[in-house]
Amino acid sequence: MASQDLRNWTVYARRLKSALLDPTVDQAELEETLRQARERAPIPVVWLLGKTQAGKTSIIRALTGSDSAEIGNGYQPCTRTARLYDFPEAAPVVRFLDTRGLGEIAYDPEEDIRYCESHANLVLAVMKIADFEQQAVADVLRAVRRRHPDWPVLLVLTGLHELYVPGGEHVLPYPFDDESGIGALPDDLQRALVRQCEVLDSLAGRGAKAWVAVDLTQPEDGYTPQHYGIEPLWRAIEEVSALGLERQLRGDESVRDVYARSAHQQIVGHAVTAAALGALPVVDLVTVSGVQAKLLHALSNLYDQSWDRRTTTEFVSLLGAGVATGLVARMVGKSVVKFIPGFGQSVGAVWGASTSGAATYALGKAAVYFFAQRNAGVRVEAGNLRKVYAEALDSGAAMLRERFGRTRK
Repeated sequence: MASQDLRNWTVYARRLKSALLDPTVDQAELEETLRQARERAPIPVVWLLGKTQAGKTSIIRALTGSDSAEIGNGYQPCTRTARLYDFPEAAPVVRFLDTRGLGEIAYDPEEDIRYCESHANLVLAVMKIADFEQQAVADVLRAVRRRHPDWPVLLVLTGLHELYVPGGEHVLPYPFDDESGIGALPDDLQRALVRQCEVLDSLAGRGAKAWVAVDLTQPEDGYTPQHYGIEPLWRAIEEVSALGLERQLRGDESVRDVYARSAHQQIVGHAVTAAALGALPVVDLVTVSGVQAKLLHALSNLYDQSWDRRTTTEFVSLLGAGVATGLVARMVGKSVVKFIPGFGQSVGAVWGASTSGAATYALGKAAVYFFAQRNAGVRVEAGNLRKVYAEALDSGAAMLRERFGRTRK
């Protein structure tokens, strides 16, 4: 995009609307651009290691809220046996890296471990609390911490109910936060807890290390809650790492129902992608708009609504000329800055990332409000839609500052 073309920025307003109505960005070109963007803004990787049936996949389902999803379908092989799961798949916020069950006969984990060590940001060691044969897991953890003494390690103990007394229930409130609560646990569970945590004590290094107890069951198992310990698991992840995953996957307190939560994850994923695109020096408005159009299509599918020319025109009209003009002006502005030598390479990149990403986040949140109101049979008020957009623009910018600030650390 030549700088002289920016004088007539109304052209870009029309291109934005055109991109939303009919995203015709060359897919091969877009995919290559997205690859470049992800190299500049790598996706956090959570490495889960443990024996087979330790509960790794259940933990991924609980963290992402994808109880009904076929987690296995999202996995892609990255070595002969390790697998990567991008979530959400189309615009990932996080990657889960799963390794084959440690300790299996004829399985040499060295190749997987080398790959995982080169990509992971956080190690989640998953161990069934009643399974005391954990030497293979302990050996990998000790080797990793010797090579990476600053890496955080979180030990997740699963299958608590296997050590309950017959007919026993979860102890409530959650007792594992302090020693007085642990005294209320069955004796076998207390002894197992002490023994398994010896693995953490044996780890060298300065990085944070912590443990958390969870019990993730199915409805037919009869335990309530089914996701026992999931909130402490989130707290532990946030405390030992600097990934900020909870806000990106679960949102704030207003994001409660399953549709809104799924939409939130899609919105964050596309906003992060748009932010990464916006930081590239050669990406123009149409490319970013292509990502935004993909997000709006995904959200319309989620809410089972068509995203045709009529719906798009109604949505854009309700947002109003002021919002559309401001969006285009900010994007054009950051494009100009990017072409200023020196200054443009630094300030322009930050400006591009924040404006592209925050605008995408705000568009997504406004679209969720738009679709939810229509599904409820309620008229969409333009003023309310613009208020949702304006508030989301601020919160999206804050989320992205946190995300990219953490990534740089």
